[in-house]
Amino acid sequence: MTRTILLTGTLLAGLTTVAQADTLRLLTWGGYAPDDVIELFEEQTGHTVEVTKSNNEEMIAKLRATGGGGFDLAQPSQDRIMGPQMEFGIYKPIDVSKLDQDLFIPSMLDATMANTTVNGDVYGVPHVWGTSGLVMNTAEAGDIVKDYTDLCDPAVAGKVSYRLKRPTLIGFAFSMGEDPFAAYDDEAKYTEIMEKVEAKLIECKANVKTYWGGGDELMNLVRSGEVTASMAWDTGGWKLNDDNSDITFVAPASGALGWIDTFVLPAKGQADDVAYEWINFVMQPEIAAKITAAAGNFTASAGADEFAEDALKAKYQASFPQEAIDNIKWYPPVPAGLEIIEGDVLDRVQAAN
Repeated sequence: MTRTILLTGTLLAGLTTVAQADTLRLLTWGGYAPDDVIELFEEQTGHTVEVTKSNNEEMIAKLRATGGGGFDLAQPSQDRIMGPQMEFGIYKPIDVSKLDQDLFIPSMLDATMANTTVNGDVYGVPHVWGTSGLVMNTAEAGDIVKDYTDLCDPAVAGKVSYRLKRPTLIGFAFSMGEDPFAAYDDEAKYTEIMEKVEAKLIECKANVKTYWGGGDELMNLVRSGEVTASMAWDTGGWKLNDDNSDITFVAPASGALGWIDTFVLPAKGQADDVAYEWINFVMQPEIAAKITAAAGNFTASAGADEFAEDALKAKYQASFPQEAIDNIKWYPPVPAGLEIIEGDVLDRVQAAN
């Protein structure tokens, strides 16, 4: 009798394990797993999907608390992978042979894999992405402003805005012919680059109408015509384009600055095979277009823009011809100490006359 009860318990435990492995526990951002996409996946695969919405800080905290348990697939930004993995070991390597790599935009896949490689293993592949670059009234500034440093051109004096934040430092550095990301591991070189950028930003102060702080503030400045050229994000430019067809996002000549939210496998995930199925499913162009409609940003799915809503597709394709996509400068992980250097530069620019 006892053996029968134990055997039954063992069988039930095994069935429970199978049931758990058939469920994908997804830790993600709002809009990245819309209901219609989940329904299609469940219908086609027989799996179930449980979604927990989060952000970078919460994702890392949840996975740290469990040693990488509780979820089967997570979506931190690519600069939140290498450091947490080296310090806490909360992810497991991705077997890229289980992914349909032809579904990905090659330059984004290569960049993300390179930026998330630890000790020879790849820990992240790209999903949703966005950029910052130039948002401008092309009728008034389009012939003048082609790159970040063109915001300092006398022809647009008093009608320029950007933030005093690290994207501005990075963008200006690239526009000045430097490669700040390549200098991340050389503090002296990075300091030298930032000093050049500091001098340029101080020289440029006379051109700046205001240093914008919030997105609504900038959009109002551009809508009103007080600002004709600015450094801002792609979706903001496309939103302004709805009101004025002359205003849009332009990828700078030296490259837009890009962020990518990824797919990673938590260290103690129990449904790796289902996770790979989900990745291959949502990277299909038609499915990826549904995620773009929900999230407002495009994905790293090759050809998905063709299935986007017509107006958004037109804006995207105008802003990002293939050469502009391939020229995006993707943010790598930030080494310790660099933010202090940047903060000092920004303080001095702010204080300069």
